[in-house]
Amino acid sequence: MISKEKPIKKRKEKRTARQVWDRGNDRLRDTLCSLGFLGPSVTGVAVFFIVPFLVVVYYSVIRSPINPEFVFLDNFKAVWNNSSFRVAAGNTAKFSAIAVPLAVVLSLALALLLECRIPCKSLFRTFFLSPMMVPVASVVLIWQVVFHYRGTLNVILGNFGVEPIDWLNSPYCLLVIVVLFLWKNLGYNMILFMAALNNIPKELLEVADVEGASAAHKFFNIKLRYLSPTVLFVAILSIINSFKVFREIYLLTGNYPYDGLYMMQHFMNNTFNNLDYQKMSTAAVLMALVMVALIALLFKAEDIFGKDVEG
Repeated sequence: MISKEKPIKKRKEKRTARQVWDRGNDRLRDTLCSLGFLGPSVTGVAVFFIVPFLVVVYYSVIRSPINPEFVFLDNFKAVWNNSSFRVAAGNTAKFSAIAVPLAVVLSLALALLLECRIPCKSLFRTFFLSPMMVPVASVVLIWQVVFHYRGTLNVILGNFGVEPIDWLNSPYCLLVIVVLFLWKNLGYNMILFMAALNNIPKELLEVADVEGASAAHKFFNIKLRYLSPTVLFVAILSIINSFKVFREIYLLTGNYPYDGLYMMQHFMNNTFNNLDYQKMSTAAVLMALVMVALIALLFKAEDIFGKDVEG
């Protein structure tokens, strides 16, 4: 006769009030400890970034610091109708539209080139990374020597019968700054892409080689999809750096450069010097909104293009 054993029911352990109290104290202690570690960083970000930006937003919607009357969009309309703002915004948009795609594409091309078996690979890396170690003042001095009206480039072109060009005060001025921007930033972007290329699973590339896939197929369907987060990061970094090119232009040409080099930072710097806080704050808010919109579009594009390789 087979005896049927009743299954043993597991008794749920009832927690005592003391255990619940101790667990609550542990959670509270962990929370306070986390806040203690995060406190200095959060305080620094709030004091030096969040609070100043909120002050800028406040200045953009009032008449003046002396007369804090709420005017809402009046300052934005006045700035939009300002001819200097329109020139600065157009030049900044044109520069970013040219420099940012070039910075992404050329740095990716350099990373792919240095991934191949070519001679003097370490020499090429050093050459493209050396601008990162050069101070800005030295970079500006080099560009002044090369692109001055009586500079090196005009002397070389003069040997071929080309008339001298005042590069920084002519329609070619934007080309000079784009070259400066690329020379300064390509090396760092290239290193980021090289690191991302090394993280692509080698098994996928080996399978593609066995199946007879072309180099173009491997690049667009494997490498580029795995590189999409790095492309996004490099694009955002390049956009931010393109808005900060004012430093080099200011050292080259001063407060009021040739019209083709008058950027948004020039407009805000000059309005600050004139104590016109409303124009400066409004321009800063508009610039921040444009940057947020651009970055949001890039995140959306990366999410659509690279979602199938994440995980």
